[in-house]
Amino acid sequence: MVATKITDEGEVRRWFEEGRSLRWMRDQYLRRGIKTSISMWGNFRSRHGLDRRTVQDDDLMPWRLEEDHRFDYPALMLRAEARRRAGKDVRPEDLGRVNGFLKKLHDNNEVVAYSPEKGFELVPREPGDTDIVRRPAHATGKRLAVD
Repeated sequence: MVATKITDEGEVRRWFEEGRSLRWMRDQYLRRGIKTSISMWGNFRSRHGLDRRTVQDDDLMPWRLEEDHRFDYPALMLRAEARRRAGKDVRPEDLGRVNGFLKKLHDNNEVVAYSPEKGFELVPREPGDTDIVRRPAHATGKRLAVD
């Protein structure tokens, strides 16, 4: 049996269903005077088979990003599009932004490219581009690349 600081599992399950962040959960317990770690909340999610809040889509994010690039606008838009494609809730303001981003890519016949040196770039679409990103020719980090 795993020792836990969680006082109400039903409440925590509801928080996961509502899409609350692990940081938010930690802060809620801290307000109650119970110090927890973000990893504790992630472990709870894993142990109980609950869905992750984030969506991992290697087709839309086939690169291992440098820390400085993780929250660049194209990365945020690709994550929002991944959530939309996965059928997850996307906040209305994010949906508006991602729709505008996709329209710009379409209108300019561009795709998103990434390199650790340059970060994100919008580049002209080439015949081998089958989605909104340019897949890397060689594996970068843990992500798989095309053959």
